[in-house]
Amino acid sequence: MKRRDSMFETTVNYLKDKGMTEPEVALILGSGLGDLANQIESAISIPYEEIPDFPVSTVKGHAGKLVYGDLASKKVIALQGRFHYYEGYDLQTVTYPVRIFKELGVKTVIITNAAGGVNENFTPGDLMIITDHINLTGENPLIGQNLDAHGPRFVDMTETYSKRGQQLLHEIDEELNLSLKEGVYTWFTGPTYETPAEIKFARTIGGDAVGMSTVPEAIVGKHCGLEVIGISCITNLAAGMQSSLNHEEVVEVSTIVKPKFKQLIEKLILKL
Repeated sequence: MKRRDSMFETTVNYLKDKGMTEPEVALILGSGLGDLANQIESAISIPYEEIPDFPVSTVKGHAGKLVYGDLASKKVIALQGRFHYYEGYDLQTVTYPVRIFKELGVKTVIITNAAGGVNENFTPGDLMIITDHINLTGENPLIGQNLDAHGPRFVDMTETYSKRGQQLLHEIDEELNLSLKEGVYTWFTGPTYETPAEIKFARTIGGDAVGMSTVPEAIVGKHCGLEVIGISCITNLAAGMQSSLNHEEVVEVSTIVKPKFKQLIEKLILKL
């Protein structure tokens, strides 16, 4: 098995040879939100399966491409589809792209997702600024040997999600009247949706939205010293709050929200 640092070198050298040289901002685009990558100009697009040591996305609604180019006057690199623990990947693999972002010189990572609304004031189609998270999985991507070159053994998670980023999103909301919500994202492993009892528990302990991603990438982003900004697209009400749940609804609502989402992300990148 390859050492992770040698894997980084192989992957990074390949991407640089393809022209992905100086990204400032990274985007992780969740279910139904990957079309934003199509707005990137002078784009270099590489399918995940062609990138050495890179995982492959297996979820419907995830295009499975790494896209680099210009967006809102900055060099950006975007995951058009992410990786999940429930796909059978270990968390080091799930978060491997974040390590690659660090190696390429990225300063800020914007993590997006489709999520279920737990807060009773949320409605499908809302966009939520992530202020914090709750990890209910019992798993952590930093378990194992520490990568000292990226960050310390013990990581302060007091401000996982950038206060500056949250302030910029609120400023954009005032400019564009997007009616953004804010709240705490709660991570479950999936692939099952949560039970009504689990949703009641999540609400009781302070969760506003639930999902199956984002937290591992945020933890590793924080470990790497990246500025982490998180945004959830509330695609449905969580279990027990509507009659049933399905992935088709998640993708459908994400599609409806796309214009508002694109506008928000482009404005955010411009302000960073």
